[in-house]
Amino acid sequence: MSDNNVSPKMTLEAIKYTEGHLKILNQLLLPTETRYQDVKGVKDGWEAIKEMKVRGAPAIAIVGVLSLAVELSQKQFESKGELLTFIQEKLEYLKTARPTAVNMKEAADRLCKLTEMLCERNDSTVETIRERYIQEAEAMMDKDVSDNKNMGHHGAQHILEHCSEDKVKVLTHCNTGSLATAGYGTALGVIRALHDQDKLDHAYCTETRPYNQGSRLTAYELVHDKIPATLIADSAVSMAIKEKKISAVVVGADRVVANGDTANKIGTFQLAVVAKYHGIPFYITAPTTSIDLNLGTGDDIIIEERKQNELTTIKGIQVAAPGIDCWNPAFDVTPAGLITGGIITEHGVFKPEELNAKLENYEINKKHKC
Repeated sequence: MSDNNVSPKMTLEAIKYTEGHLKILNQLLLPTETRYQDVKGVKDGWEAIKEMKVRGAPAIAIVGVLSLAVELSQKQFESKGELLTFIQEKLEYLKTARPTAVNMKEAADRLCKLTEMLCERNDSTVETIRERYIQEAEAMMDKDVSDNKNMGHHGAQHILEHCSEDKVKVLTHCNTGSLATAGYGTALGVIRALHDQDKLDHAYCTETRPYNQGSRLTAYELVHDKIPATLIADSAVSMAIKEKKISAVVVGADRVVANGDTANKIGTFQLAVVAKYHGIPFYITAPTTSIDLNLGTGDDIIIEERKQNELTTIKGIQVAAPGIDCWNPAFDVTPAGLITGGIITEHGVFKPEELNAKLENYEINKKHKC
């Protein structure tokens, strides 16, 4: 399928992969145009991530590691050492595309350690190491969908148990659905699970300026799935919570640190403040691959700042006064104390202050089962 392969049909498949071939849905063109483009190697993967043709922390990691898998399937190596160096350098490069989201770093570090371990084994060869890397990269897609469905189940049950309404109204921010993952979604997966159980009264999504992931992508997914939903301006969230009787706010995460502070799309922090004022639960939805226990607080998170023209132009049309200075952080950090509902993971819903211990306990139990 070429770069010009355009379909008028709506699709929720952001990543298409078969061994040696990777295509991504160019999300900059949605919702008016559906176009897949080839990712022929790491350089293409890095550029697609940096330019936000693919976005969402889980999808970034999956596309990153699969772009290297594609390149590995096409390249010959003289020795295990040469292969190891190649993998290490390419994964380090991929980590620089969008540094705030931790999933790419987690995947890169894990795959580097695996490759190092395999290289040390006497019975390994260049071919067996290459194949193992490719298998591990491919497995990330299936695991992501499974984890997302688990998060959807846990989140939906927790919301229903802690809200008095029989059917709930949920507000979300940015895009956290199939287009941001391998499928189903994180925070939008919770909304899908509520809808599947006929427990969702209505979903509300913000436009999510300046890149409009809510109006372009989340609205696209909600319409596709025929979920009752309404789009609102970012500046309307407080009024919407008051007037529309929102039951809970559910958002995703690009990085959750040890104390529960969470980096997510810009605008999340103020949404958490508003939810606290109105006394409704505020939830973060994050797979464990988005949780970074190596950082103590949100002050340690590097916040990506993006180009000024994302604020001053829309699809190339100037909308701001020429010459105005801009500050365009892509993310903000929500303090743990504002995450009143909890952090929804594939293992359950945890309060920010218990996250570290709960996940450590899970890792210990997992090792005992192995």
